[in-house]
Amino acid sequence: MDDFAIDESIDITDVVCPVTFVKAKVALEELEEGQVLSIRLNDGEPVQNVPRSIKEEGHRIIKLADNGDGTYNLIVKKVENQGET
Repeated sequence: MDDFAIDESIDITDVVCPVTFVKAKVALEELEEGQVLSIRLNDGEPVQNVPRSIKEEGHRIIKLADNGDGTYNLIVKKVENQGET
């Protein structure tokens, strides 16, 4: 499962919801389909809401790792929306 390469990383620990998801979504939009994004985010609302929202957008959550310092690393694979033309 850990057989992936990180293509881009962002740190959104300095922003609060809902800006956390907006920043994550913008970063994903800049990637090509199949690329992997690492998102560093805070415990609490961000770690509860950002993964769920990204999954609802149709992207694949590869891993959510607790860094042990009140932050998490969320690893996401970009999936193009099937409904768009």
